[in-house]
Amino acid sequence: MNAMTAMRQYQSVNTQAQAIEASPHRLIQMLIEGGLTRLAQARGAMERNQTALKGELVGKAIAIVGGLRQGLNVEQGGELAENLDRLYGYMTTRLMEANLKNDPVILEEVSELLREVKNGWDAISV
Repeated sequence: MNAMTAMRQYQSVNTQAQAIEASPHRLIQMLIEGGLTRLAQARGAMERNQTALKGELVGKAIAIVGGLRQGLNVEQGGELAENLDRLYGYMTTRLMEANLKNDPVILEEVSELLREVKNGWDAISV
């Protein structure tokens, strides 16, 4: 087993352990962090013309945004949840467009939006 494989295995186990022990608030933070990581990785793959990898990473980012969207409770969250639902829908559309057009500017736009959500989420004390 090479060092990179060992490191990935460690990270996988470590992340799974963190998720099991995490509060719902922390799980959302972890999802957002994962989305930001996938977007940064997708930008790098795009810059290196690694089309398949870029598509895979953008797909993972779309799935994460979809998970955030599915986790919304519009009944309890009211207008805020409705606004987040629309924002997540917009992000998904833009990510598909970024993948199709190979446009890093769109990836950065979605990253900035996700960072804004993260900042708001991080400000919530639990």
